[in-house]
Amino acid sequence: ERPELGNHTLLTEFVLSGLSNHPELQNLLFFTFCLIYTFTITGNLLFFIATVHPNLHMPMYFFLRVLSFLDVSTASIVVPKMLVNFLSEERRISYVGCATQLYFVIFLGATECYLLAAMAYD
Repeated sequence: ERPELGNHTLLTEFVLSGLSNHPELQNLLFFTFCLIYTFTITGNLLFFIATVHPNLHMPMYFFLRVLSFLDVSTASIVVPKMLVNFLSEERRISYVGCATQLYFVIFLGATECYLLAAMAYD
């Protein structure tokens, strides 16, 4: 019989290269992205809380609340792992973790596109 050709390596994790290999720059990037992430979460939560008022129960504000929730969710999928990788020596992500992140980023991105299309009709 003829042996099968090809690569039979089992892939269990990915090594993330990161944005920089300089430790000083890693700390600066960590604090910069942490600050941006904090502003993103805070701004969207404040908007979400502000539009809960009963007088603002109109379709436009409903869509904006959902958009705010999607923005928080999308940012919360990738950024925490990225922040951990800035401060870690082991910059790895498991295959399942990567697939999960990819699934949710695509799902929430598509949901946001459909929501924006619905908002255009409102």
